[in-house]
Amino acid sequence: MSDVPPPIRVLVCDDQALVRTGYATIFSAQPDMEVVGEAANGHEAVAAARRLRPDVVVMDIRMPLLDGIRATAQLAGPDAEDPPKVLVVTTFNVDSHVYDALRAGAGGFLLKDAPPAELVNGIRTLARGEALLAPAVTRRLIGHFAEHLRPADASRPAVQDIVNALTPRELEVLRQIAEGLSNTEIAAALFITPETVKTYVSRILAKLGLRDRVQAVVLSYRTGLVSGTP
Repeated sequence: MSDVPPPIRVLVCDDQALVRTGYATIFSAQPDMEVVGEAANGHEAVAAARRLRPDVVVMDIRMPLLDGIRATAQLAGPDAEDPPKVLVVTTFNVDSHVYDALRAGAGGFLLKDAPPAELVNGIRTLARGEALLAPAVTRRLIGHFAEHLRPADASRPAVQDIVNALTPRELEVLRQIAEGLSNTEIAAALFITPETVKTYVSRILAKLGLRDRVQAVVLSYRTGLVSGTP
């Protein structure tokens, strides 16, 4: 019996045929990936994802009929059942797009001019169940969106709920995550091993009912647990 895992099933969504073809060529050339479909607008993306059940959806933001952010919300938002991982890839390096995409349920955000190897790595990262949120992106969110991120939705936990749910050490790790630190950086800052950090992260996500560390970042800002003020 083979121990080789099944390929990562990828759906490519972009309104430009040339871009879709380029992505499909790059991803299909990887031994661990399979492009299962393409979509030219948000409606097609949602329908194809529900029909084909991809592991990762590569989603452009600017698409006709239904944009990538709203399509992402339908596929990976809080009400979605068995959501795929969504990697938002766009030419628009706009902070509001980053925040809106992550809040809609995207697991990561990359620019279209990223090297092919970075796009491929992004798909693998999301397929492993990890979030793809570079510290630089996180820190821009802190700098530009602190005031908008602070208020909590009525359905979301308040700061005290988070404090009550987590141990002091878990709170410390959560604050480090929200500041954009990787597991390795958190380990160095707290003088613990990366494996221990990974365990803390898993506990934090489980206790707060979050899917990944991107959701932990957004929740930390929206509740005011972490201040965006430098």
